[in-house]
Amino acid sequence: MSELLAAEPDEALAGELGSEVEGIALALSSYELKTLLREPDDPGDAILTIHPGAGGTESQDWAEMLMRMYVRWAERKGYSTTILDLLPGEEAGIKSVSIEIKGEYAYGFLKSEKGVHRLVRISPYDSQSRRHTSFASVFVYPDIDDTIEVDLREEDIRMDVYRASGAGGQHVNKTSSAVRLTHIPTGIVVACQQERSQGKNKATAYKMLRAAIYQKKLEEQEAARAVLEATKTDNSWGNQIRSYVFQPYTMVNDHRTELKVTDVQRVMDGDIDEFMQAYLKRFAGSAA
Repeated sequence: MSELLAAEPDEALAGELGSEVEGIALALSSYELKTLLREPDDPGDAILTIHPGAGGTESQDWAEMLMRMYVRWAERKGYSTTILDLLPGEEAGIKSVSIEIKGEYAYGFLKSEKGVHRLVRISPYDSQSRRHTSFASVFVYPDIDDTIEVDLREEDIRMDVYRASGAGGQHVNKTSSAVRLTHIPTGIVVACQQERSQGKNKATAYKMLRAAIYQKKLEEQEAARAVLEATKTDNSWGNQIRSYVFQPYTMVNDHRTELKVTDVQRVMDGDIDEFMQAYLKRFAGSAA
């Protein structure tokens, strides 16, 4: 066909063929990624949590920037997002957030984001315009369905209710509708203030708790194997998986795959698929 186009140039036909080739390439890339998403929870939905590190307002602002990045990523994918719990910072940013992200393979893609994310920039909150380094941790749970059995005993759970904060008008400040659950045996704490009804928040919080306990069980089952995995990233402060540099140059660097992207604003606007793909191709592929 290329010989024919060379002999008899046809711009319309060339454009049509180019579009078809591009479509086939995208389809093959999508198929390749799905072959790497073989874990039982990969096709399902996800619950993503973000917590700022030490550093007050600067780190809290960074946590909110990451929240926006993941919400924008979900929108690009056609996924739906629901803020299950959000604790605003005193001046700006957030102290924590839990987001439910629903869509095909949401957990499979987002599991690559677990870890510590590092920001380097000139802080807008520093009167001397000095460069600051901030950290925020991201964790992702599979949003398990009701067919998975997780033993939750009432005597193992402490429930606290409190007044919700944030948007929602006067109602949220008048009633103790927000719910916090503490699973005493594991120390896992979840909270939900999304709904006006305490009953609905309690139901959602139980769902979040079941997902967190399920994830903990999976981690315990894989603990012995994980010890032998030299590439496993420890999800703790000081072991960042990715750095986002705004000044003195712009660069997003994934320390696990060495993928570097200079357009930091594009990344912060949710264009992070290439980081996820690089992670899956390197680690999921090698685990096959």
